[in-house]
Amino acid sequence: MIRFDWAIKRLLRNKADFSVLEGFLSELLKEDVQIQDVLESESNQQFATDKYNRVDILVKNSKEELVIIEIQNQNEYDYFHRMSYGTSKAISEYISVGEPYQNIKKVYSINIVYFDLGQGNDYVYHGKTDFIGIHNSDKLMLSAKQTEMLGGKLEPSQIFPEYFVIKVNQFDNVAKDTLDQWIYYLKNNEIKDDFTAKGLSQARELWRVDILPEEEQKSYSQHLKDLRNEASRILTLKVDAEDRAKKEKVLDIAKGLKSKNIPIEIIIETTGLTKAEIEAL
Repeated sequence: MIRFDWAIKRLLRNKADFSVLEGFLSELLKEDVQIQDVLESESNQQFATDKYNRVDILVKNSKEELVIIEIQNQNEYDYFHRMSYGTSKAISEYISVGEPYQNIKKVYSINIVYFDLGQGNDYVYHGKTDFIGIHNSDKLMLSAKQTEMLGGKLEPSQIFPEYFVIKVNQFDNVAKDTLDQWIYYLKNNEIKDDFTAKGLSQARELWRVDILPEEEQKSYSQHLKDLRNEASRILTLKVDAEDRAKKEKVLDIAKGLKSKNIPIEIIIETTGLTKAEIEAL
């Protein structure tokens, strides 16, 4: 099976491929989603590594709502800020000057991350905006006139952006429902024969490596190689940083012992440093 990130970046060219993504969005949002158009793809890449570390697309559904789908393969400490920027950018760019505010598009930000974003034990998180009274703890709702004007919306959360975070690596590989079946595919790049989630049967048929043209197969193989190389680079940097931290700790211990006039032979035995390293402190 082709990885989801590469597939949505390279294969969303016709309605058949739309059906795969529509299935995923339907399972996540718990409603039947139809994609009307792909508005942007890879719009804000800044670095060469973004080509394989990150995939982002913006689609419009049949209800004229905007859906941002972003896949991030490597850790970013300011990723929540990226999510906030993405929804703000979509809102501001898809309303024309002079249009009334009621024409602002509803935005869904769907973030599929392959690193441990924040702290939490779950693997799917949903965030939306509710206004709760600080004295009576009641939820602020829309008035009858607002509901009429805004096409039946009942509460502010239906206007403001909503966020989904799927922490793929935290999934335990036990598919308890159809959304879990999708997450199993996102994590393992495999669709089991008994999976019934919307869109997966189409993915099983359309997103096979063996039916790709030769050039696309080469491109996909390079994508996998880039991911492996980047993961190896990040691991190397992490190990190097840990080694430096250990070395600095040992040097601090040696400095303390030396300041107390401990014989150099004992410092060597205690820290494992060489005589030259200790004398240089």
